[in-house]
Amino acid sequence: MRKENIQTLKAIMTDKEINPEHYKGNQVECIDAIKAMLGHYGFISYLQGNLMKYLWRSPAKGNQAQDLKKAEWFLNRLIEEIETDKIKG
Repeated sequence: MRKENIQTLKAIMTDKEINPEHYKGNQVECIDAIKAMLGHYGFISYLQGNLMKYLWRSPAKGNQAQDLKKAEWFLNRLIEEIETDKIKG
């Protein structure tokens, strides 16, 4: 993953509005549990769907920048998953 993407992810992940504590129940983050349940390719589809959702509704919710940051997070995670898949084979 590129250095600027890592910095962006760190900045977004520390934002309580984008990654609130209630997403981190117990010892496993919700996003990791979803990935485990869906498998690699199902998780890629999940990321694409969420990216599309946040881009689609961002102008209508009142805080467009926040939704665009969420979309950015899902896009960066999608890129990371696809790059990981290329490395695997």
